[in-house]
Amino acid sequence: MENQKSNSSLKAIIIVLALLLAGSLVYIYKATSDANTTQEMLDTTKIEKATVMKDLEALKSTYDAAIAENTSMSDELIAEREKVVILMADLQKSKGDAASMRKYKTQYFSLETKMKNLVEENEVLKKQNVTLTTERDSTVVVLGEAKKYNEVLVGQNEELAKTVEKGSKLSILNLKTSAYKIRSSGKQIETEKAGRADVLKISFTIAENSIAKSGDKTYYVQVIDSKNNVLGDKKTETFGDKSLTYSFTTNVQYENKTVQVSQDLPGKDFEKGTYFVNIFDKSELVSKTSFTLK
Repeated sequence: MENQKSNSSLKAIIIVLALLLAGSLVYIYKATSDANTTQEMLDTTKIEKATVMKDLEALKSTYDAAIAENTSMSDELIAEREKVVILMADLQKSKGDAASMRKYKTQYFSLETKMKNLVEENEVLKKQNVTLTTERDSTVVVLGEAKKYNEVLVGQNEELAKTVEKGSKLSILNLKTSAYKIRSSGKQIETEKAGRADVLKISFTIAENSIAKSGDKTYYVQVIDSKNNVLGDKKTETFGDKSLTYSFTTNVQYENKTVQVSQDLPGKDFEKGTYFVNIFDKSELVSKTSFTLK
């Protein structure tokens, strides 16, 4: 009877131990399973964190390249790149839990969308700048050619003006001077003797010129004897910073046709030697000659 009770107690103990063992095995299995699941989640979030970080770095590089092109959108691009840099710093500090990763992914996608829009807009601006640059270069070329053409025209006009000015000047030809003795009858006899001369006759021709300005012309005649004395009126006229002492003036009505001019310079006690005769148009010497009295 006692043996039966002992066997029953033993069986009961064995059953309890078996149940405890089974419970322990179930608990160990569940704990192990939970740990594996947790590790897998940690590994997954770690991978996601690295992926998001890599994507953000690529995003930053895209902005860097766009900013380097120095377009009118550079300030806006710099501001968006700064947002990416800040998000990268936050992600680096984060623990990488699932909730945080969802937040960072959402922010990344938002920044990526903004980046795509800005880059597309930047590309449009670049193309427009290329077009404007091409048009500007073409305009510069056209303006350069026009400037050169104008410079040529200005040069030609200046040359033409100089030619016209030069061509419009009157030419004094055949300047001659002779000494004459005047007899009591008024007859003039040419002489080369200084002691016999009573008057010097100066004559010259103004050539025909169709483009010269017509009207009254005044010429200043200067006669200098062998002792460097100015004969005649010995008047002085000033032209700007130049002065001229002359013997007499002769006034001519010029009508673009050839004009013969002759005028006498009376005197007495003429010196022997070489005389010089100069014709001036204001301060400009237009003709000269010399003669000798013995």
